[in-house]
Amino acid sequence: MPAITRRSLLALSGAAVAVDPVFADVRISPQMQALIAAHEAAYAEFHRVVHRAGSSRDDRERADKVEQEALLAICSYPAINRDDCRAKAEYLLAVEARGELDLPEHVQAMLRSIVRG
Repeated sequence: MPAITRRSLLALSGAAVAVDPVFADVRISPQMQALIAAHEAAYAEFHRVVHRAGSSRDDRERADKVEQEALLAICSYPAINRDDCRAKAEYLLAVEARGELDLPEHVQAMLRSIVRG
């Protein structure tokens, strides 16, 4: 029987919601926009795979890994201007509200990005 993870349970329960673009009214760097867009795409793909009939455990784990790497890229990004910092914080707060920002690697990456920034 495939293992049920917290992330799979959230996906199956419909608890995930789309996040509105946080860069509608501010000047966010193209890099930050690209990171957010990549994570949104990976997150949508993760949910598509979880809900797809016949998806294998390997498919779900692969989609989960891609999504986690995209989220880690946002956490790691050393936002240096005010708009990037705000966009990063607002986006990560929305992700955290869904219960998705829960790995120690996320916190470590965020702290390292502050030190580098």
